[in-house]
Amino acid sequence: MKAKVLMAASASASRLTASLFALMALSFLIVASFAQSSQAIEIKEVKSPGGITAWLVEDYTVPIIALNFAFAGGSSQDTDAKLGVTNLLSTMLDEGAGDLDSQAFQGRLEDLTMSLSFSTGRDFFYGSFQSLQANKDHTFEMLRLAVNEPRFDAGPLERMKTQTISGIRRSLKRPDALAGLTLSKTIFPDHPYGRPSRGTEDTVSKLTSDDLKAQRAKIFAKDSLKIGVVGAISADELAVVLDKVFADLPENGDLVEIPNVEPVTDKNVHVDFESPQTSIQFGLPGYKRHDPKFMSAFVMNHILGGGTFSSWLYDEIREQRGLAYSVGSYLVPYQHSALLMGSTGTRPDKAGEAIDIIKAQMERMAQTGPTPAELEEAKSYLTGSYALNFDSSSSIARQLTGIQTQGLGIDYIDKRNEMVEAVTLEGVREVARDMFDGIEPTFVTVGKPLN
Repeated sequence: MKAKVLMAASASASRLTASLFALMALSFLIVASFAQSSQAIEIKEVKSPGGITAWLVEDYTVPIIALNFAFAGGSSQDTDAKLGVTNLLSTMLDEGAGDLDSQAFQGRLEDLTMSLSFSTGRDFFYGSFQSLQANKDHTFEMLRLAVNEPRFDAGPLERMKTQTISGIRRSLKRPDALAGLTLSKTIFPDHPYGRPSRGTEDTVSKLTSDDLKAQRAKIFAKDSLKIGVVGAISADELAVVLDKVFADLPENGDLVEIPNVEPVTDKNVHVDFESPQTSIQFGLPGYKRHDPKFMSAFVMNHILGGGTFSSWLYDEIREQRGLAYSVGSYLVPYQHSALLMGSTGTRPDKAGEAIDIIKAQMERMAQTGPTPAELEEAKSYLTGSYALNFDSSSSIARQLTGIQTQGLGIDYIDKRNEMVEAVTLEGVREVARDMFDGIEPTFVTVGKPLN
């Protein structure tokens, strides 16, 4: 949840924090019923009388309800002149709605022991809600107000703009954040994916309440709405709630069409920055989520630089040479492009060596691929660790929404581990050749001048 400067007294803020921790603690109790086996999850498709569809995992283990939702159209819908407007919108929806100003709205959230937050990605706008079952009538009304009747009052708007601008200034003083911004701009020049999601100091300072109203009208619509719900609520009850919260939204949004784009490769950009460590980030084309080769690429990336201590990059850069504390790579399947990205940080005089090693491991993957044992170890880890994505009601609701935004089907959770198991050595070697053979990644370094 975004940092919030509560207007309430400190004692009140402490009570809200304590209440939210209690809510989270209850949420994690669902681990016992789900995390043991993700295949034990039964997902129902619920359709309201008003035509709103949601996926529901009904569970009464603990008396809480978690709901996540997403609209198509994230920060890529910002225009050049209004960069950061979608992000600012996400910070303002719980700063007063209906008859409640910011302080009254926050006080009501506290009284009801509920969690409510909003965020934006490149392609989607997200909302997250969590409530005690006993308070559901009142808490769903708060959600309805935030979605349908936000106030965008002048005082909170200026406060959120100041907070956002402070965050932008801080990020420009962090080499890793500066490297990320530079990499996006370099890989996606002249495309919305290359622009800063939070905007710039100049654009954010000029945003108005009318800009937020226009962006909300553009994005908030029923045609792209995806909803995941977990917890102590029946399908019949949920159908009523769906109409109450979302039925008054317009049928269709007014999204600008975003073109597909190929990432730019073979660029080397250095940004001089006074820092004891050089931040290194890299990217090259990956696979979109619907590509039949995505799962092979997913397993291949785990072996190359995925999140375990056994990856090739981790072994070569940290274990064998001690060049960096951490190094890793990951797939980024956007709606209109796809990347394999990675990062590390090392001493300025070792940055060139670290880049050479990263390139060498990509070439090794393209030329020889993993061993059969490495493939089996990767598949064992990826299937065994999948249940960790279901460690709380809110994380399950987030998974349900994410599966829908990616169009993977209501049976994806049941099929996912079988898809990983079906990945073959030749499949991994094929995607490695496609991704790395003859393709130079784009590298960005931020730190002292390279030797």
